Amino acid sequence: MLAETVRRAGFADEVYVLTRPAFAESVREHAPSAAILTEPAPRDTGPALVYAAHRIRKQLGDCVLYCLPSDHHVDGDFTATARQACRIAIDTGSLVTVGVEPTRVDTGYGYIEPGVDHGDYFDVASFTEKPDTDTAARYVDEGYLWNSGTFAWTPDTFLASARESELEPLVDALGAGDPKRGFETVPSVSVDYAVLESAADVTVVPADYEWDDLGSWDAFDRLLESDEEGNVALGDAMTIDASENVIASDGHVAAVGVDDLVIASYDNRTLVVPKAQAQRVRDVVEQLREDDAF
Repeated sequence: MLAETVRRAGFADEVYVLTRPAFAESVREHAPSAAILTEPAPRDTGPALVYAAHRIRKQLGDCVLYCLPSDHHVDGDFTATARQACRIAIDTGSLVTVGVEPTRVDTGYGYIEPGVDHGDYFDVASFTEKPDTDTAARYVDEGYLWNSGTFAWTPDTFLASARESELEPLVDALGAGDPKRGFETVPSVSVDYAVLESAADVTVVPADYEWDDLGSWDAFDRLLESDEEGNVALGDAMTIDASENVIASDGHVAAVGVDDLVIASYDNRTLVVPKAQAQRVRDVVEQLREDDAF
């Protein structure tokens, strides 16, 4: 997926991958054409993108950044939308996010309310993160867009907005040449929550391609071929009197008499969760971290 994302970004003059130091060698293996930036500590997308903007501005000077996660499935003309978002970021001086027309009611995504229509982009009227089912259904009916977590901005614009947020200490520390101290002074926070939701000038470009976020196990239910009972398997699996399950493993899994589950088993850890609650894997990770077992 990382290699595919780097290929997708091939329209750019320079491609960077931002990762943790422990993953740097793996990144070089799968994305040898990309430059690698290693963030001092894992602090979610807010601090990570501040760090990337600072480092890339220092290396390249005036430019526009197109920021995309490596866990997305894209089918269609990605480059046209990316170029359009970059152009709007330059022309308007705004923070640009890419929105996707919803294909279903989904409570696992953030939603964007489009505001003033400028023809090929909209002002952002509001962001809502992971609404309940009724609210998500209303948003779909009213023409809201999914927030794809893909962004375009110039480093100057983004860092100026970050300075007006809780990430200001990091911006200052990076300017003083002390990124480690900067990461120690800011919370783990998404860029949406830390910067975009409070920024004065945010716009959204509708994506001209099919999109899916593969950040949760239930996404494979939409992407992989199922058996006659609706089970999807990534790895070696047996199902008996079982239906509509997602099974992923590096060994053998047998599912008997169960329905609508995600069963993921890798190394010495196994996750079993109702498919409708697949996003709760985050709760597991948080608990493991609290227990110092992650």
